Amino acid sequence: MPDPILVAKAPRAGGGFADLALLPRLANRHGLVAGATGTGKTVTLRVLAEGFSRLGVPVFLADVKGDLSGLARPGGEAPKLVERAQQLGLALAPEACPVAFLDVYGEAGHPLRTTISEMGPLLLARVLGLNDVQAGVLNVAFRVADEGGLLLLDLKDLRAMLEHVSENAAALRARYGNVSPTSVGAIQRALLALESQGGDRLFGEPALALEDLLRTDLSGRGQVTVLHAEKLIRAPTLYATLLLWLLSELFEQLPEVGDPEKPRLVFFFDEAHLLFDDAPDELRQKVEQVVRLVRSKGVGVYFVTQNPLDVPDAVLGQLGNRVQHALRAFTPRDQKAVRAAAETFRANPGVDVERAITELGVGEALVSFLDEKGTPHPVERAWVLPPRSRLAPLTAEERAQVMAASPLRGRYDAPVDRESAYERLQRRAEEAAAAPPAPAGRPAPAPRTVGAEAASALGKMAQSAMRAAGTQLGREIMRGILGSMFGGGRRR
Repeated sequence: MPDPILVAKAPRAGGGFADLALLPRLANRHGLVAGATGTGKTVTLRVLAEGFSRLGVPVFLADVKGDLSGLARPGGEAPKLVERAQQLGLALAPEACPVAFLDVYGEAGHPLRTTISEMGPLLLARVLGLNDVQAGVLNVAFRVADEGGLLLLDLKDLRAMLEHVSENAAALRARYGNVSPTSVGAIQRALLALESQGGDRLFGEPALALEDLLRTDLSGRGQVTVLHAEKLIRAPTLYATLLLWLLSELFEQLPEVGDPEKPRLVFFFDEAHLLFDDAPDELRQKVEQVVRLVRSKGVGVYFVTQNPLDVPDAVLGQLGNRVQHALRAFTPRDQKAVRAAAETFRANPGVDVERAITELGVGEALVSFLDEKGTPHPVERAWVLPPRSRLAPLTAEERAQVMAASPLRGRYDAPVDRESAYERLQRRAEEAAAAPPAPAGRPAPAPRTVGAEAASALGKMAQSAMRAAGTQLGREIMRGILGSMFGGGRRR
């Protein structure tokens, strides 16, 4: 069995410390790291990531503040870390992790891309902020593309598909319902806004292969994949949707493994509140389903957030391993969060949880992990271990060195634009424009007419004939004259 991951040490009344360790076999039961800004959440995340990497478990995490790149270099130089290690009776052993950097914008890491089809209409509607009617039109565009064998890879493919659906709305109405030009226009404007935020760089090929998140190095340590998200976090909905897409892809593609001795991957979801803010019920249900079922795929999900109330109860109830840093009870909502956090821990007679949450120092936390039977340990007030990697972020030169030695080098750096919906629809339009026009039919002959002078002369002749030959003969002559004037006779 893999060794437990030592995370914190709890002081004992008689002196010494008790080890608080996370059992790898139960690490896929998910977890929560919560606490106010500046209380030590990022250090706890580091300690967990380092521990999983040493066990050979790959890790994925997002770096929203730019201070996690130091995982790629050994640490131990900070005086506070040395002091903490001595306080806990530890020999601080500096150690780096094998790190690979990803970046949607391709600036501080290898480009991270997915395709429009892989993102799907539900998550894409969330990114674009569409209402129900507009999301329905988007679903129609996806369905028509799928039935027509048209690949939706990037934004220009989706734009072309929406234009095609709008132009053929009358033909599609009987099968798919009404496709309003107003809704299509709203989606196109939302795509323009996404593109202005740089979101167009997310969609395209080569798309991220999930096996590149499951790598280990030659020594058997798990790769720590760091998504550089300093710029991405400025588009919070895009950030949250991207991480949810990654989690959903893991759920859909990985095979069932039950409860392995250690996870296949650990996924840290930082700034977790962004996933649930203003999310529609359908999306919340999807998150709950993925979190509940991805455990059997060997994936552990750890939510990192300031306030435990940021996570819905249906999800919070599935997070068995918890590290709660200090909360500030300045407002009624803060006080409610303190009470809620206190009530979720298994009680310990020696710890006043509700009081302790507001008194914890930096690096101190309330910790409760699952025991061998899957039952939460009674909560302990403890000190989180100092990390072994460097706290300071990498310089630009150091980051370039890591990327040059990365196993992902060359796999995603150059974009690929193969034939897809845009090119095929454009070719159809060009072929239709170049086709010769259909032959026109033979026009019907125009009725014979006579001029005004001729009609007056014929009328006078008819009147003379009627006076000269009697009424019946005049009528016959008149019929002949009128037939000649208006084409009513057989002769032309």
